[in-house]
Amino acid sequence: MSEKNFQIKFKLSPSSLNLMKDCSRCFWLDKHGVWKRPSGIFPSLPSGMDRILKEHFDKFRDKDQLPHELCETNECSGMKLFGDKDLLNTWRNNFNGISWTDSKGNELRGAVDNILVKGNKLIVLDYKTRGYPLKEDTAEHYRQQQNIYNFLLRKNGYETEDYFFLLFYVPKEVTLTGEVLFDTTLVKMDVDITMAEKIWEEALKLLNSECPKEGCEWCQKI
Repeated sequence: MSEKNFQIKFKLSPSSLNLMKDCSRCFWLDKHGVWKRPSGIFPSLPSGMDRILKEHFDKFRDKDQLPHELCETNECSGMKLFGDKDLLNTWRNNFNGISWTDSKGNELRGAVDNILVKGNKLIVLDYKTRGYPLKEDTAEHYRQQQNIYNFLLRKNGYETEDYFFLLFYVPKEVTLTGEVLFDTTLVKMDVDITMAEKIWEEALKLLNSECPKEGCEWCQKI
């Protein structure tokens, strides 16, 4: 486990890079195929919300319109939803997504929710569902993920704006007839490609080094 192996080609994603931030040893063990951190039961509601939100936005895309959630402010003025259905479906797919492979065969891959277009530039739009109203730092938790999406798009030859959008859905109330109503908040954040490049380089440097000795409660006994 301590031997260096510079021949391995690694496949990384925003979620695996988040694991590296949480515990570098868990990350190393996972990507070297030694051990994988156990995962808890994942609730199905977020996946269901993700599916119906994509269907909701696709209906407006097919009518060449923006949904009400994006029209409440002027932030999306002059924009439209990405019109290439087949390509967007690929970019959304967790098994395909937007991918890029470096000169050594290491791959980075991520799956977006949606894309807006302004002129000849793309803007990443991600849906987020929460049980509680946003806190001051809520959107910040997603910055690395969105920077990576923009990094991948640019590596694939697309121009992106220097910002991205997070669209939060928070349950508000249940009507007398049983419908659940949501409040929406659109958050605009700056893109930092340098941050994405840095975390990519740090990950590969770590993986091509010896396994970290210090770990967390999950991996320390491995």
